Amino acid sequence: MKQPARKKKLGSYPHLMVVFSITLALLVVGLFGLLLIHAHKGTRLVKENLEMQVYLQRDLPETQLLQLQQDLARKPFVARKNDEPQVRFLSKEEGARRFIDQTGEDFQQFLGDNPLRDAYLLKLNADYADAKNLARIKQELGQMPGVFEVEYVESLITSVNENLRTLSLVLIGFSAVLTFVVVVLINNTIKLALFSQRFLIRSMQLVGATPGFIQWPFLRRAVWQGLVSGILASLLLAALLQYAYLQLSELRLLEDNRLFAALGILLVALGMGIGFLSSWRAVRKYTGMSLDELY
Repeated sequence: MKQPARKKKLGSYPHLMVVFSITLALLVVGLFGLLLIHAHKGTRLVKENLEMQVYLQRDLPETQLLQLQQDLARKPFVARKNDEPQVRFLSKEEGARRFIDQTGEDFQQFLGDNPLRDAYLLKLNADYADAKNLARIKQELGQMPGVFEVEYVESLITSVNENLRTLSLVLIGFSAVLTFVVVVLINNTIKLALFSQRFLIRSMQLVGATPGFIQWPFLRRAVWQGLVSGILASLLLAALLQYAYLQLSELRLLEDNRLFAALGILLVALGMGIGFLSSWRAVRKYTGMSLDELY
């Protein structure tokens, strides 16, 4: 006995391929988003590992050294790790040992004395690691009681900032182009899926259905497709990221769960938003076509 043909329902076009296509497109955006997140985190790590040396006057009493360390630790431009200010005391004896280990020459033998000074080594907050702020910080620290001189490798910091700025601009440019391409791909995927529904849309118009009644099933399905695709893309990204961490444990230094969660939310919102707008435009287009144009 011949099975009766299934009736088409409004908005019931095959959706597995649409979800698959949108998921892949969002996955590409997510991979580039991960690159941006890790580049951002890496930039902060590079900047926060730049040191400023605060050389002290000779023969400072222990109480003044402790007070100076506490004052430095309270400065907003000093980096913190696990809520601990990154201020380290370097005695002139330790400085001499470092110099001898690096050069193999004991300068104290022919000088008869250690000319080095005690110092505090500061790691700076990444937000302050630029030429203008560093110059201001150097002047501020130089006026503190007990401080003899403040030094940092200005050429290195300038070079690091310029290179990081160039890298950021390149990545932002690529991300803008990639996002545009993905939007076009998702839009075309949904338009092709709706192409098979164009005659059903016309039939609904002929029986008096309002544009809102016709559009609602398509918009609802497109939003659900975007939601599912965004969640799938986020889960795939999380799996790929964990695999990368297992293969290269040093990458965990660049881990940022807060930004990754924001990226997942962005992918879901992007999938839902593009799906909604693409479906709305496609249905609007088909409802405005004549019968000859539909063919």
